[in-house]
Amino acid sequence: MIISPRTDRKALWLALLVASLGVLLLLSALLWSHTRPVQMHDLHLAEGEKLKCVSYAPYHRPGQTPLEIDTRIDREQIAADLAALSKITGCVRLYSVSQGLELVPELARPLGLKVLLGAWIGYEKAKNAGELERAIALANANTDVVRALIVGNEVLLRRERTEDEMRELIRHAKAHAKVPVTYADVWEFWTRHDSLAAEVDFVTVHILPFWEDEPVDIELALAHVAETRRHVGEHFAGKNILIGETGWPSAGRPREESKPSRVNQARYVREFVHRAHAEGWDYNLIEAIDQPWKRQLEGTVGGYWGMLEAADLAPKFPLAGPVAERDSLYGPIGGGIVGAVLALLLAATGRRTQCLRVSAITAAGALGGLVAVLHWEHAHQAYRNALEWILLGGTGVLAALLPLALARWYGEPIPATRDAARTLWQARRLRSKAATIGMLRGLLLFAAAVAALLLWVDPRYRDFPTLLYLGPAVMLGVTGWWRSGSTRGERTCAAVIAIGVLARWSTEPANPQAIAWLLIGLALALPPLLVRTYQDEQR
Repeated sequence: MIISPRTDRKALWLALLVASLGVLLLLSALLWSHTRPVQMHDLHLAEGEKLKCVSYAPYHRPGQTPLEIDTRIDREQIAADLAALSKITGCVRLYSVSQGLELVPELARPLGLKVLLGAWIGYEKAKNAGELERAIALANANTDVVRALIVGNEVLLRRERTEDEMRELIRHAKAHAKVPVTYADVWEFWTRHDSLAAEVDFVTVHILPFWEDEPVDIELALAHVAETRRHVGEHFAGKNILIGETGWPSAGRPREESKPSRVNQARYVREFVHRAHAEGWDYNLIEAIDQPWKRQLEGTVGGYWGMLEAADLAPKFPLAGPVAERDSLYGPIGGGIVGAVLALLLAATGRRTQCLRVSAITAAGALGGLVAVLHWEHAHQAYRNALEWILLGGTGVLAALLPLALARWYGEPIPATRDAARTLWQARRLRSKAATIGMLRGLLLFAAAVAALLLWVDPRYRDFPTLLYLGPAVMLGVTGWWRSGSTRGERTCAAVIAIGVLARWSTEPANPQAIAWLLIGLALALPPLLVRTYQDEQR
């Protein structure tokens, strides 16, 4: 279906005004709701009672990552971390005994902390042997502190060693360690490889509702954990069970109804700990401190499972009282005001300053400014390296420039990218304002097509770029129906966007971010696909 472009400029400004104000109001209402305290179960631990155990990794400062072989965390940092953790827990779980972590048992002793000592097992057999021998020696030298030795973490899940190979490693540890020995994996992999239970002193299972193959809503998360714990207990009757990992992320990409958020994390931890203490479950929460480096492996969500902030070890939430998702709205409100003022000044100083046009441009500027601040917040949370800051940050700059370019536009035909580039190169002043919009549109369509394609084929650890393209979707989604040209390349990008967002949404239709991404993608894609000008047909 081919639609002829509209030419009524009054209708153009009215549509832009209504669309910008509508999205601005919806976004403002959503942000306001995030500042409202949410009532939830208060966790009141008995006098002197603490969390039973939490996963500890020291790689929370900028640039720290276990993925770099030469990384080593100094003694002072680990001592400070453990001192902070000793206030909330009586035990820490480690996943390795290298890069400074071998200091933990010694530093934990004066703080009264116990240690679940982990030996990291992976692909390299020689490296595994060395790691296991160091872990056994460390455990034997600190039997008063080390509760157990955990030989490998989710090795079967990652398919880095076979069941028989794990059996041999566990038997070796059992023969030489002076502390109990176990192996840790997702509960399904334990039940699939249940013969290993005969080799360990107790079974350590991971129960993570967020990461289940069928993600679990926060409303059902605790019931899911309780049922899984019951199932595992019956399956391994006679064996003690340790829930070796359970928790909830505070930020990142939703998985169907399973939504990361500060409120959901607080609710899960409070309700789980209350139930665990009432039922007598042995458990370890993942994790103590946010781990930004995990974003490299698991996307944004991987870095935000901690109960303490990475920067200053401040608690993300209290154990009692209501919790809000945001502390304030000063940043977004300020961005909206700045965007509105800049757009107003640019729109009102031109040769034609009709009230309707100026109002529409001002509303678009307010939306652009507010979204720019939200995107900046998300960038600090999600961007992992210089390349992402350059590419995604650059796209954010283009999106922020769009309402300012619209402020100097009076409704002239917007040329396709190729013609826009030629116009700007030739410095044709009368048409350069519309050409600037044409260039921005072409670049943003290409960037959105790449994003839609990546989310379509490799979605698990990728965030939905809703904030990045929300402003352009509103502004280009409106102006694209008014005398706007497009090339075959732009229509190809639009087709990729449309197919990509539809395919992504079809696999997770209950995910609110997938729905938002669908609407944003269609707003960007439909005008180039459906609107044709005479000049387009001549190309």
